[in-house]
Amino acid sequence: MSETLNIKLVPVLSLTNLRRISKVKVMSFLMVLTLTLLIMVSYNLSGNKKGQHSRAAAEVSSKKNSIDMKQLMKIIHSKLEYTPRKVPDEKDVIEMEPHLFSVVPRHFLPGVKSPCWYEEISGEHSTDPYKNNRYCTLNRKTLCDKMRPNFHKHLQHRDGKLFRLRCLPYFYIIGQPKCGTTDLYSRLQRHPQVQYSIKKEPQWWTRRRFSYTQIKEGFKGIFRVEDYLDLFDLAAQHIQEEMNRNSSGEHHITQFLTEGGTKIVNVLKVDASPFTMWDNMAWSYVHSDRKELELGFLTQDFIHTLQPGAKLIIILRDPVERLYSAYLYFRTGKKSVKDFHERVMSCLQLFQSCLSEQSLRSCVYNRSLHDSMLARLHMGLYVVFLLDWLTVFHRDQILVLRLEDYSADLRATLHKAFDFLGLSPLSVKLEEEVMKKRVSNSRRMTDRDLGPMLPATRALLRDFYQPFNRKLASLLDNNAFLWSYP
Repeated sequence: MSETLNIKLVPVLSLTNLRRISKVKVMSFLMVLTLTLLIMVSYNLSGNKKGQHSRAAAEVSSKKNSIDMKQLMKIIHSKLEYTPRKVPDEKDVIEMEPHLFSVVPRHFLPGVKSPCWYEEISGEHSTDPYKNNRYCTLNRKTLCDKMRPNFHKHLQHRDGKLFRLRCLPYFYIIGQPKCGTTDLYSRLQRHPQVQYSIKKEPQWWTRRRFSYTQIKEGFKGIFRVEDYLDLFDLAAQHIQEEMNRNSSGEHHITQFLTEGGTKIVNVLKVDASPFTMWDNMAWSYVHSDRKELELGFLTQDFIHTLQPGAKLIIILRDPVERLYSAYLYFRTGKKSVKDFHERVMSCLQLFQSCLSEQSLRSCVYNRSLHDSMLARLHMGLYVVFLLDWLTVFHRDQILVLRLEDYSADLRATLHKAFDFLGLSPLSVKLEEEVMKKRVSNSRRMTDRDLGPMLPATRALLRDFYQPFNRKLASLLDNNAFLWSYP
């Protein structure tokens, strides 16, 4: 019986093993098949992206360029050398903005590096100074809630009156957009001596003071200079604390008004609106009745008249790459390299039409042209804007950096900025923290997937910007601003 049973058990065990082996084989086969399909899908997706890029390039190259680049470059070269702008008289600047110059005095407190002064405060402003501030009501979460708690304890008393400390920025990061201004600002503000405003880009000088915000929003009420100054109240409160520590006795306000403190209060404030360098469009809207071929008043005229000692930082990048980066960042609809190419072609045509009839500066600041352009081509004409700023500010008041250098050697570039602003070196620990900080406002992953611009687009833009880059490199005596192409 046992032999019979044994004989019968053998095939049963073999059948079980076979089933197990079959299951393993099936599972292995399915796993291999799944991996193969995933690889094929990935390859196809990659191939589709490359194929789309190639097809777009083929479509662009198959079409005849509707712009004569040789003719455009000939026009540019004929107008690249021009007479510097006529700077308006100081009294005319003041007459254009009487309220601005009635609020901000012509002289500032001694012993404070930032341009500060005392302003008498009374009435409802002494209870809630931010009640009517337009910046405070821009967002649902009011900006000014951060400043209200400590406002009253920083008020100063003199002869039975209340005074608040007011300050303008010591320096401005004025440009350009998509050139690293946000990251530079975020690292500079980590310095203990730099006090930022509660809003990085107030855009007061270029837009808000004219009641202009964005193209889609239009004009929505003027932002007074008092609204702008409020943005720096946290920094002013910090400066006031330093002044209190530096002064002797109870009458520190009187001491600072007459002789300053026992040492300089080296606390700096910054406005980092990157449109300040180039944007004068709101001015031309408001003063369209002047019918000027070239704008008679620019933003820098008002800043310089108000604070002639201001320091300015500009960070630039290859204008070809800047334009593409701006397209990827600001374009809200469907993006493609072909769409970008078509926009560039349209802008080149518009710019050529303008240059055929007007001066270079007139086209650069032309509001109608700006509104018609589908890409901000003119913002890469750095030298035109810089030359206009140099008509009122001295060269040593302006630090011009390159994003390429900033990315390649962050530490050295920041040291250059610290030296320019007269800031003390950071501690080793804090400097390492600043170096390790995550890059701000970098390109979105979805935009990276789009890939580089088409070779044909790049070639057109390089030709267009080259003469302007040459003039910029000559002005700055630095061939790095040629952005020499391989």
